[in-house]
Amino acid sequence: MCYSTALRKQRKEVEKRLYQEINTEFEIDFEYTPYFHLNGFSHGNVYIIKMDEPDRIHPAAWGLVPDWGVHNPEVFWKKSNTLNARAESIFEKPSFKNSANDKRCLILSDGFYEPHHVGGVSIPHFCYQPSKEYPEGDLFLFAGLYNELDNDLLSTTIITVEANDFFAEVHNKKKRMPLVLAYDLYEDWLDNGLNQSQLNELMAYGFTNRDFKAHPINRDLYYKKNVNTNIPEIIKPIDYPELNTLF
Repeated sequence: MCYSTALRKQRKEVEKRLYQEINTEFEIDFEYTPYFHLNGFSHGNVYIIKMDEPDRIHPAAWGLVPDWGVHNPEVFWKKSNTLNARAESIFEKPSFKNSANDKRCLILSDGFYEPHHVGGVSIPHFCYQPSKEYPEGDLFLFAGLYNELDNDLLSTTIITVEANDFFAEVHNKKKRMPLVLAYDLYEDWLDNGLNQSQLNELMAYGFTNRDFKAHPINRDLYYKKNVNTNIPEIIKPIDYPELNTLF
């Protein structure tokens, strides 16, 4: 599952990079804050592109809050984990089924974190998509769902699917991965004319064909409580003698 993510690029870099594939820009009335590590359980803001405003990027609290929880999101989050939504059940789960039909979104990222288990020990890995322009991680977009909160605020969740061969090796226990969409499917995901069957097919076959890489990071820092992990050091590669697999 994807419970931590990164978006390290500056605002101008994001807009310039997105312009190559989808013509969109940030709303003027809020500040964009890049981050090296966002723990989903803090319910901090990620940045999304909504179906009804495909030319604007909005902040959204991570952890979708359905209509019956919007009066008190904090209480809902304590009882329910909606950071991720399994693709196989978004049309059945009460928390997600309304959003699946008409409140889909794209979620900006340039890295995320997955656990790799060795001998009962969890070793966190940073996963990123290198490119010639950004060898340490290009921008990509997760498929997501969203819902409105009070006062024009939004909440969101990341769609997950069964892991492909690469991520089955990285996330070798639960073998899931977030749905990183192929760039030519961005507009399809936001298309309000798609039916449930078409959306299921898109989720099943829509994962990007651009290669990912992953490397182990400092588990003592990543799993440490009450410390600031939103620092560049969080993604620094660490050698572990027990690891003999390179991703």
